[in-house]
Amino acid sequence: MDINSQNVVDYPNNNTIFMVWNFNNNVNEKPVFKRICSLINNLNNSAQVRTTTSRASVVMGISHQAWKKLELPEPLPKELVEFTPIAGQKHTAIVTPGDLHFHIRADESSYCIDMATDISIILSQIANCIEEVHGFRYWDGRSILGFVDGTENPNGADRAYFGIIGEEDKNYKGGSYLFVQKYIHDLVAWRALPITEQEKVFGRTKTGDIEMSDDVKPSNSHSALANVGDDLKIVRDNMPFGNIASNEMGTYFIAYASTFSTVTKMLTRMFIGEPEGNYDRLLDFSTAKTGTLFFCPSINMLKDFAG
Repeated sequence: MDINSQNVVDYPNNNTIFMVWNFNNNVNEKPVFKRICSLINNLNNSAQVRTTTSRASVVMGISHQAWKKLELPEPLPKELVEFTPIAGQKHTAIVTPGDLHFHIRADESSYCIDMATDISIILSQIANCIEEVHGFRYWDGRSILGFVDGTENPNGADRAYFGIIGEEDKNYKGGSYLFVQKYIHDLVAWRALPITEQEKVFGRTKTGDIEMSDDVKPSNSHSALANVGDDLKIVRDNMPFGNIASNEMGTYFIAYASTFSTVTKMLTRMFIGEPEGNYDRLLDFSTAKTGTLFFCPSINMLKDFAG
């Protein structure tokens, strides 16, 4: 039987809604969870019929805590654990709660609104939405800081290789680990930096997105520390979001990976440093407000969960 994955390796869309839901206490989650699994399959099927150009889809992730609470299959996916904080001398990758995560995306925002509404109507019976972030494409795929985001992303067939589990965990083949963080940027401090200093923070040119040579690139630049090697990549679908008037602008970091250990290694280099203390300078301008690990089962498994 063919194993079909959720849409975890698609390229970023123009519009996105990210939602994190927590189950309420003393409720029976299982019947509603079955309905949600069925809904996710229906929404994705309907999107293919309603539009051929908007690339609309929704991906659902399930946390370790929710997996146990819902009494889903054991043994669990090999690397689905409770994420623990990664604390450096100055910055910390914090942990925040979350049972279910929804990555809703389309080139037209109307599809995102409709899908988020359908999900909320069902889930609100037994859960609360603790995060809802509306992301948008900024110019040619740049973060709100003005630099191109996702330059190190794999392309083509490599996206599935790095983003989807294969034979290494046969019970969960076709699934993917999903890690998310909501970063808020200090734009006042960032804009005070000359462009030449901003480029040193990223290790790339701002306009042309050209990586600095190793003999020029600072060892604490983002590109030097967030890149853990050509054999260890993740699929990023980051999106800018925010409120201009309140100066709450940020990046929703979202990573799909065939192994969560790759994400852990990247975060360790960024927050603790390589060597220790040589942390990612971008963190001086970007604060992680959330941090949660989820697992995205294959479509086949979602159908089994739906019954």
